[in-house]
Amino acid sequence: MRIAKVWMPAVASLSMLLATTGCSKLKARDQLNKGVQAYKNARYEEAIDHFQSAVNLDPSLTMTHMYLATAYAQQVVPNSDAPANKALADRAIAAYKDALQIDPNNVNAIKGIAAIYFGQAKADDAKAWQQKVLAVDSKDPEAYYTIGVIDWNKARKNSLDFLAANGLTEKQAADGAIPKKECPKLAALNGPLVDEALDSLHKAVELRPSYEDAMAYINLAYRRKAEIECGNDDARKADIQQAQDWIQKALGARKANVEKANQATKPGVDTSK
Repeated sequence: MRIAKVWMPAVASLSMLLATTGCSKLKARDQLNKGVQAYKNARYEEAIDHFQSAVNLDPSLTMTHMYLATAYAQQVVPNSDAPANKALADRAIAAYKDALQIDPNNVNAIKGIAAIYFGQAKADDAKAWQQKVLAVDSKDPEAYYTIGVIDWNKARKNSLDFLAANGLTEKQAADGAIPKKECPKLAALNGPLVDEALDSLHKAVELRPSYEDAMAYINLAYRRKAEIECGNDDARKADIQQAQDWIQKALGARKANVEKANQATKPGVDTSK
């Protein structure tokens, strides 16, 4: 009887806890639904309020954090240093990280953080998070593409600074006018970046053969490579030829992609084959 007297109140307390928990989950989902409707109608502040309520009601649900992060991220303006914009970016990143606490392999959360850093011109952070994407999904063409773009942007900045210091233009550099004595300095800066850019961009195209943007950047990367051949005129010309070949491939892919998109809009046309 003593056991029964102790156990029965415990059962009652557990039942109340489960009922409360179940009620909170239902309320959280209701807040999510209201938030989604507000989000669809571009009422982002209202959506954030609903999603934050959902997080408070059921913080164990990954979806609540993801919706909240997305609503914040939607309002982040790329390349803006305004304090209010930075605050939105920080809140979005924090919400994505909360989702990752529950599901460490949530690739959409990882991509979300990478995209925010990229938009804020935080190249090193963006690249690090794209590498996290590849650690979860090694066949993500967009992650490879973004890493290639980041590397190319860094190489371009290095080149522009170097050329300005030596009184040269990009056209002159492409024509092999960088003095042989000075060229190794630029090669030391840009060689690893160009190599990684080309490797990443080629992987992007291997995974998505119609990836016209990646093809266009392969063209640009080969032009950067041509700058640092340092007196090897045959290698420089081969790089320029590769660049020209890839821009043609990019144009061909763009044409094919447009035709495919146009076909898809025609009624009764099966584009799955």
